[in-house]
Amino acid sequence: MPKNLPENTTLAIVLAAGKGTRMESELPKVLVPVAGRPMIRYVIDAIHSAGVGRILVVVGYRAELVRAELSTEPKIEFAEQHEQLGTGHAVMMCRDQLSQHQGPVLIVAGDSPLLQAESISRLLENFSAADCDCVIGTVDKENPIGYGRIVRNQAGEFVGIVEEKDASPDQRELCEVNVSTYLFDSQALLFALNQLTDENAQKEYYITDCPAVLFAAGKRVMAEKVLQPCESMSINNRDELALVEAAIQSMSPSN
Repeated sequence: MPKNLPENTTLAIVLAAGKGTRMESELPKVLVPVAGRPMIRYVIDAIHSAGVGRILVVVGYRAELVRAELSTEPKIEFAEQHEQLGTGHAVMMCRDQLSQHQGPVLIVAGDSPLLQAESISRLLENFSAADCDCVIGTVDKENPIGYGRIVRNQAGEFVGIVEEKDASPDQRELCEVNVSTYLFDSQALLFALNQLTDENAQKEYYITDCPAVLFAAGKRVMAEKVLQPCESMSINNRDELALVEAAIQSMSPSN
């Protein structure tokens, strides 16, 4: 953890409200076991290991199961998303906590068991050093199908994130992708949430639109390739689950 960002100045928001229909399980997606542990446990461990002191988990589908799973974890609070209207809507459910928080806000997906503490620390370092309103952790992916693409201007500066379903053919050729790992200034995030609309193919509120809202408002937004390739591995079905399990087992100290 960077020395100039004490533990209690960072709030982590973990998005954990989804059902995960394609996982062939009645469990909330974040509770599906990966190498013997619910996938959200890996995410919580990474956040704790990076020194983040306060965690807010957004629950939704079968919320009581997620609450029960994390009931023994220290420094965890919950917010509830009763309707699943997108990732931006999930973060909107945290407005009360955000309005009382001054400092960085880390937002990550609860179904990302390969999230690395070192990547979170690098994001925090970049956020502090650049004195910016938002830093997005990105990675180049050889096969970016299904991922939101990072759009930059001719100077290489971040302009926005476009979801694949909304992307033009040229934008789909981009390989730098968003994997749902962000750091925001809390008040800048609240400002951006208030500007979100559901004018997209899914009719949902995307957290991915928040950096572009800030950029358009003249705020400092950066996209930094600080993530490791493994962190771009998603879990949307049983085949992908098997690949992630193999990756976790290969990273185990016993191997």
